[in-house]
Amino acid sequence: MHIDLFLHVLLMLVVANGTPVITGLLFRERMAWPLDMGRQFIDGRRLFGASKTLRGMVMAVAASTLLAPLIGLTPADGALAGLLAMTGDLVSSFVKRRLGYQHGCASPLLDQLPESCLPLWVLAPATGASLADMAAAVAAFTVLDLLVSRLYRPDQALCR
Repeated sequence: MHIDLFLHVLLMLVVANGTPVITGLLFRERMAWPLDMGRQFIDGRRLFGASKTLRGMVMAVAASTLLAPLIGLTPADGALAGLLAMTGDLVSSFVKRRLGYQHGCASPLLDQLPESCLPLWVLAPATGASLADMAAAVAAFTVLDLLVSRLYRPDQALCR
C-alpha cells in the first residue's frame, strides 16, 4: 500500500463528505434548499429528505475541486469525486427512506459505503489506487465517520 495515496484518497473522501456537514453547522437553514424539493416517491415518503440540500452538493463539489490539485488530481477529478460522494450519499438516503428509517438515524455501513466506494471506484484510473488501497481507504473512512458522528451527534439513534 502507498501511504501517500492512501492519505490523499482518504482526505478527498473526508473533504467531500464533511463539507456539507460543516456548511450546515455554519449556515443552519440559510440557503438549505432540499434537492428533492419536498417531493415524495411512489411510497409516499420523501425522495431524500430535508437534510440533502443543493447547498451541500455545491459545497462538496467546490471543496473537492479546490483540494484536488493539492493531492495530485485535476480539478475535474476533484469535482467528480465530490459529485460521486454526494451521489452515494443520496443513494443511501433514498434507501433509508424506502426502508422507513427515521430522518437523521444512523445506519452503519449504509451511511458510509456508497459515499466512499463510488468515488474511489470511478476515480481509480486517475488516482492509481489498487483494490487494496481503496479497501483500506473505505475502512478508514468508515471508522473515522462513525467516530466523528458519535462526537458531534452523541444522541443519534440507530436506524430501526
